[in-house]
Amino acid sequence: MKRWALAGLVALAACTRAPEAPSQNLRLVSLNPCSDAVLAEVADPAQIAALSHYSRDPAASSMDLELARRLPSTTGSVEELAALRPDLVIADPYLPVATASALADLGIPVARLPIATSVAESREQVRTIARLAGQGPRGEALVARIDAALLRAAPQTGQRPVSAVVWQSGGIVPGDGTLVAELLRRTGFGSLSAARGMRQADYLPLEVMLSDPPQVILAAGNAGAQEDRLLAHPALAALKHTRRERFEPSLLWCGGPTIVRAVERLAEVRKAVS
Repeated sequence: MKRWALAGLVALAACTRAPEAPSQNLRLVSLNPCSDAVLAEVADPAQIAALSHYSRDPAASSMDLELARRLPSTTGSVEELAALRPDLVIADPYLPVATASALADLGIPVARLPIATSVAESREQVRTIARLAGQGPRGEALVARIDAALLRAAPQTGQRPVSAVVWQSGGIVPGDGTLVAELLRRTGFGSLSAARGMRQADYLPLEVMLSDPPQVILAAGNAGAQEDRLLAHPALAALKHTRRERFEPSLLWCGGPTIVRAVERLAEVRKAVS
């Protein structure tokens, strides 16, 4: 591949326009479950040299497991990436320095994309990944699906927000300024943790939950796991006016097509409460 084309690919990850459109013959690797989910939607299967191994794990995946298991995967080791010889690796900002250096030595460009913390950032990331794959129209189609899902899940004008808290493993809550916090607002919920001024990964004790409960507890963990016993504590049964609902942890952090599933679930819960 010509050097200018490789430079243009990496530039795409940092800006909204590139001097040249990349080819649909490029082979790409994704090392993050969030970019996995987007790439699987916008790229041709033949373009996907590998997705991250996380997407084959039900506890970490943000995409259809059957699809993830049909596509090649990688642990992200330099040895595996060298063997794959992709045209581009899509990674997050936490890519180890040693891996990034080795890929540079091999002449494999890397696009580092941050985890989207808002719907706007997610839209732009979808467009970026689609352009990296030379599939701009598919990116626009996915953005349209996201916007349509948000519109369907929006509450009626004048409807009062339903107080809710997303309670994660070990009693942790997502803070304001996260993607899930925005999705809660867009689907008619008021975040109890945000109203209390709690930040990302703050701990919400059971005692506080019992003394000032929300209308809905969205339990985002594995109630059978040792660290998640709090989410199914018997004392919660005393909250007669609080509804407990399951919220898959895989819906918490990723944007792209995950937004569609997340807002559909939130709208379902809000309807049940109403």
